[in-house]
Amino acid sequence: MKRIASILVATTMLVTPAAAEMLTVEKDELKFGFIKLTDMAPLAVAYEKGYFEDEGLFVTLEAQANWKVLLDGVISGTLDGAHMLAGQPLAATIGFGTEAHIITPFSMDLNGNGITVSNQIWEEMKPYVAMGVDGKPMHPIPASALKPVVEKYKSEGKPFNMGMVFPVSTHNYELRYWLAAGGLQPGYYSPENVTGQIGADVLLSVTPPPQMPATLEAGTIYGYCVGEPWNQAAVFKGIGVPVITDYELWKNNPEKVFGLSAKFQEENPNTTIAITKALIRAAIWLDENDNANRPEAVEILSRPEYVGADAEVIANSMTGTFEYEKGDKREVPDFNVFFRYNATYPYYSDAVWYLTQMRRWGQIAEAKPDSWYDEVAKSVYKPEIYLAAAKSLIDDGLATEDMFDFATDGYKAPTPGSDVIDGIGYDGKQPNAYLESLPIGLKGSQVVEGNQVKG
Repeated sequence: MKRIASILVATTMLVTPAAAEMLTVEKDELKFGFIKLTDMAPLAVAYEKGYFEDEGLFVTLEAQANWKVLLDGVISGTLDGAHMLAGQPLAATIGFGTEAHIITPFSMDLNGNGITVSNQIWEEMKPYVAMGVDGKPMHPIPASALKPVVEKYKSEGKPFNMGMVFPVSTHNYELRYWLAAGGLQPGYYSPENVTGQIGADVLLSVTPPPQMPATLEAGTIYGYCVGEPWNQAAVFKGIGVPVITDYELWKNNPEKVFGLSAKFQEENPNTTIAITKALIRAAIWLDENDNANRPEAVEILSRPEYVGADAEVIANSMTGTFEYEKGDKREVPDFNVFFRYNATYPYYSDAVWYLTQMRRWGQIAEAKPDSWYDEVAKSVYKPEIYLAAAKSLIDDGLATEDMFDFATDGYKAPTPGSDVIDGIGYDGKQPNAYLESLPIGLKGSQVVEGNQVKG
């Protein structure tokens, strides 16, 4: 009897928080979209662990063919929300590409991407890569090691093609950042030419994430920047070598967001808070106890309805390691971060960084004052919703106040240059000064006209 009583007490303790008073949601049947990447994990976990249901939400998760289809679904209302590239709500709101007011109350993760090159390109890069005493490459590997290879291809009249997942993706901006830091020009956009290849040394084009390894293997591209598990998939298939992770490029950089239309949030304010609560709980679960739940998360993500890659491939980066060349597996405990370091807080400074990269490469065609960056960030990133969800979780007994950044004004402390591959720091409150500090890219009143930068 004593054992039964103790089980009942333990069970009661587990269910008490979930029995806290639920928000009265305006819409309880919801459909969310995602792309088959490991950083959709908060959605899968919130569904599988019952966190959505705890909030009175009955959610359907649906994989989307590509980022454009996903965005169109949120705009049209066929999707109530989605796992999104951080640049998508910002670009839509300012009218680059499809115009629509999209917001985010939740940042899904930090880090999680890599840049991979084909075996052939890696062999051509190796003479320019510094080696450690153990005979293994010293990381981070700068794009200056790729520059002689690109120059050789150019001298032979061969275009040097690389892939990224979408024009306003983190992957596009990270690949461009890496190339530019190594002295390579990744090309500009203009209102008349949206290829992004104006004046480029390296020609970047769009390939959906799951197709990256096959496109590399076919020789259509020589390398790519993508999220997991598609860098590790190249290692497992023996077709490519990841040369740098985004953690090495910019320590704890912001990645995906959960996006929904401003109209949805206006019509369903409690529902939006409830969604955010469930996602925060999932993020906490993913990181708690030093990633102790990651093996279970890997099993969930490996299912065909989610990422659908082999569990072994997903685990290679989700459980605290990252494999570069076959057999060169290194400890990278923060490669995938879902909650620690305030990963889920939608900081204005993260939004401003994406906007600076849009301006840097011409997607924002003309100069904007610092105040414009702040206004756009605040129209898209919604920490007030996030904090309302956090406070509700605290009231429910599911979180504690010290787990959240209640003291911030929405801007992170400036990123020191030591955390970035080119040694250039970033202050979200001074976007134009930041743009001036970058050696390659548009500055001040410069514009792209025809094939030239003017001004």
